[in-house]
Amino acid sequence: MLYTPSGGAVQFKIPAMRPKCGVVVADETGAERPKQPTMAELLEESSPPQELRRGEVVEGQVMRVDADGLLVSVGHKLEGVVPVREMHTIGTDPAAHYQVGDTVQVFVIDPAGEEGEAVLSLDRARGEEAWVILEELAEKGGTIIGTITGYNRGGAVVDIDGVQAFVPLSQTVVPPGEDHETALAARVGEKVTLKVLEVNRRRNRAVLSERAALREQREGLKDKLLDELTEGEVRSGKVTGVSSFGAFVDLGGADGLIHISELSWTPVASVEDAVHVGDEVQVYVLRVDKDARRIALSLRRLQPTPWDLAAGRFELNQLVTGTVTKLTDFGAFARIEDTIEGLIHISELTERHIQHPKEVVAVGDTMTLRIVNIDPERHRLGLSLKQAEDEGPREYRDPGYEPEDEGGLAP
Repeated sequence: MLYTPSGGAVQFKIPAMRPKCGVVVADETGAERPKQPTMAELLEESSPPQELRRGEVVEGQVMRVDADGLLVSVGHKLEGVVPVREMHTIGTDPAAHYQVGDTVQVFVIDPAGEEGEAVLSLDRARGEEAWVILEELAEKGGTIIGTITGYNRGGAVVDIDGVQAFVPLSQTVVPPGEDHETALAARVGEKVTLKVLEVNRRRNRAVLSERAALREQREGLKDKLLDELTEGEVRSGKVTGVSSFGAFVDLGGADGLIHISELSWTPVASVEDAVHVGDEVQVYVLRVDKDARRIALSLRRLQPTPWDLAAGRFELNQLVTGTVTKLTDFGAFARIEDTIEGLIHISELTERHIQHPKEVVAVGDTMTLRIVNIDPERHRLGLSLKQAEDEGPREYRDPGYEPEDEGGLAP
């Protein structure tokens, strides 16, 4: 109410003020009334204007996606542009990865920009996160996925979410006998699992290892395999390496060893006489030592033993060719036809009396022998040199010697 100089009064209505947000709603009678602002809107209105700082990582919302990149709102009416050149880690098509409304982490390259809009980067934001992850992995262990982007004489260059890291040549996995640079050139673009060896963010240095990651992965697989394997079962595998004492077979993430003595029932002079790298083989699980983390395998246990075949191949009084393998006080052992060892008792070496078999034979001697006793069930074979020289066999008397290795199989 307003009073005039004459003492009169004039009454008028002051129009209601609309809220700052400019939103009105209708009540039940149809009359308009202002909508009450939300707490978030009140906080935003009351907060001081935010200023972007070069080098910081902020969260924003995608407002536009086009071939040139992204328009991102970072709050308080601040917007910035992520050019395509700053999003290499996602590819060349922004629309394939983002849409309006998505939340993103961006790195502030230039708070103002040439046209007043901040210049932002997805790559560098991801790189900042990657540095943190790399530092944690260097301290606590673990692996990370990277992409080989290049190579040089020293090794491979890999990208870890925007961080350029290095894998020394000695830490890469290259097939034996293949040129390293040629092999790495063929792997550009390949994703690899890596273990962090060294991180120095200040010097922008990250050194990784493919070999260590593979070794860690195989150790995990070996633990699982050791729990699963049972002695006596048959497994498929692939020969991954050979040495003078045996062959290594990959059983699916972990290697087992076939000792040279378990390659064949017949003597094997060289492992490569029986198997080669790359061969697919069926193996018998001989022993599983979880404490020592060793797996012993056998090839010969899946083959018929010489004694399984002896009944059809050898018979009493048969003349055979044998080679002396060992001398003892009570006789000489000879292997016949490179399969079964039998004993030539000292009394069956010659008609004359001798003190030791070395008076008649030596290791390596090859001669004609007569089978004078054969017992496949006990794996015993009796041989005679003197009866082979006679026109016919004579009665053979078992001298009663039962040494542990008598009549045994070839080692």
